[in-house]
Amino acid sequence: MVSILLVANNFLKSVHFSLSLNNNHLNKKLSIMKLTKLLMAIAIVTTVSFVSCKPKDADIQAAVETKLKAMPDMLTGTPTVSVADGVATLGGECKDEMCKSACEKAASEVKGVKSVVNNFTLPAPPPSPVAAPASVTTVLDAAAQQKVTDGLKDIKGVTVEFEGEKAMLSGEVTKADRMKIMQMLASAKVKSDVSKLTDKK
Repeated sequence: MVSILLVANNFLKSVHFSLSLNNNHLNKKLSIMKLTKLLMAIAIVTTVSFVSCKPKDADIQAAVETKLKAMPDMLTGTPTVSVADGVATLGGECKDEMCKSACEKAASEVKGVKSVVNNFTLPAPPPSPVAAPASVTTVLDAAAQQKVTDGLKDIKGVTVEFEGEKAMLSGEVTKADRMKIMQMLASAKVKSDVSKLTDKK
């Protein structure tokens, strides 16, 4: 563009010089008309060159996409970019609000972007943790286990195992011994499973 202006300037100087040499009024008028046409042509060329220097939407889109792809730790997928008349519309999923703001800022810094429409979404929040069910491996404390073991010392043929918070009893007992066992478990406040405890015949 600078070279066009220099050529025009040199041409104007030569035209001026030729006008000053030629005293003929008609020649002056023709030279002025030529000069006017030349200046119009220069104005048109300058305007077209300025308009053609403006970045195209496709170039802007490519530049924004390149800039966003340089931020892989921020995005959770491939971003979408569309540009129309310098307005960049962004889409995709960001990991958080900070990511959305950073992507919008990065896009707005690209030459030719007039404004940014930020349509990035955030991932759904993680589901709230589900409370774990009461542990099946809850164990009776040593004192409760000792009470049960001591209470069964005198009753022959009965074995006890502790599973979780229950005393699992098995063996053969008389009805009187069964009554003692149930009273002992109740006083020790221990849950029990006596389904494998059978009556002697």
